[in-house]
Amino acid sequence: MIVCKFGGTSVASAEQIKKVANIVKSNPERKIVAVSAPGKRSGDDIKVTDLLIDLADTALAGGDVASKIDVVVNRYRAITDGLGLDNTMTDIIAADLRERVQADRSNTDLFIDSIKASGEDNNAKVIASYFNSIGLAAKYVSPKEGLVVNDLPERTFALPEAYKNLSKLKDTEEIIVFPGFFGYTKAGVLRTFDRGGSDITGSILASAVGAELYENFTDVDCVFAANPKVVNDPVDIKEITYREMRELSYAGFSVFHDEALMPVYKQGIPVNIKNTNNPGAPGTRILPTRSETNRPVTGISADGGFSILYVSKYLMNREVGFGRKLLQIVEEENISYEHTPSGLDDISVIMRSNQLTPEKEARIISRVKSELCADDVQFSHEFSMIVIVGEGMRHNTGLAARAATAISNTGANIEMINQGSSEVSLVFGVRSEFEDQILKGLYEEFFAKIPVA
Repeated sequence: MIVCKFGGTSVASAEQIKKVANIVKSNPERKIVAVSAPGKRSGDDIKVTDLLIDLADTALAGGDVASKIDVVVNRYRAITDGLGLDNTMTDIIAADLRERVQADRSNTDLFIDSIKASGEDNNAKVIASYFNSIGLAAKYVSPKEGLVVNDLPERTFALPEAYKNLSKLKDTEEIIVFPGFFGYTKAGVLRTFDRGGSDITGSILASAVGAELYENFTDVDCVFAANPKVVNDPVDIKEITYREMRELSYAGFSVFHDEALMPVYKQGIPVNIKNTNNPGAPGTRILPTRSETNRPVTGISADGGFSILYVSKYLMNREVGFGRKLLQIVEEENISYEHTPSGLDDISVIMRSNQLTPEKEARIISRVKSELCADDVQFSHEFSMIVIVGEGMRHNTGLAARAATAISNTGANIEMINQGSSEVSLVFGVRSEFEDQILKGLYEEFFAKIPVA
């Protein structure tokens, strides 16, 4: 059995959904299909998810929701008309949206989640209906039928029983069309996954049914060694390990969500990233291990939007529990951290800037000064993390020096260096203004100087 997921651009229009049907039809092993909400049809288009967020915001503000619902329904009507479906489906979608906007609003986050999730949910119903109309026996399956997730306030993840519940889908005779992005708590509360949530859903399904392969269809032929929007004509990555892909996804590779790898990783299920618009291309395969190449580095990625909390105190290294107490203060502000490089008298906590507010920063600074008696405490913003990834890095001496030299040649200063214990990745913290220059410089150093493998 093959589980395949189709992203937003793959299901953005009737024309794209017809391509999806042809792909599914071409291989009878493709029995479970996870789908996103309709994405952009062109560069200046608006995703259905963004239309739904606008609808939710309007509802919470007491505005005219009827016109906002019409905008969303008309987007689906363009799809159903193009697929030759009657108006029954759009009537169902309109009724569904009206019901959702009338739901309980006491928790605004959950209310918005419910509105957003309708994008995937209704698109799955449309696609299942279309499959049946062209003779592909299919059925829509709701996440209510097994994708059990945890309760608030933790970020959303599938509970162990979800895999047991969903394992029954492996016996299907029909094609299962399953909406991505969300699940339900045991109490029946809808919760969405983080960004790239449909990738996570597809991976959960593949793991649950013990799939032979998890295919992730998007709008690019493969994963590239660097961002093609920054680096001209970067090399293709034909094979990449789970660990390499997760490190690259963490730091800005938008092709595949890093959290989506864990369910398939545990089962050893290979992943194939492919292009809906060019399904014959081999794509990029994500595997437990891969054949060696003549490059120590597999890929380079960069991601902005980081802040650094600097804390300095004389003889900090002699103070038992200092780091734990500092991280507890950060935790109590409901902030997760990414890295904690430290020295004898100082420590830095690197975190995503979108978790911070001026009020949180002020409280953290005040508490660290008063409770930990720190000499200096300050936040600094506008940082990027540059990540160099490769299973072959551990076998190559001088790689960090080469990277540092390449960064230095751009005129940028390195604010932080961190290497994971697995030695698969090397992370540099830099000012965001230098991000693109550094990415180009590192690509030149590790790829342009070596012949293609």
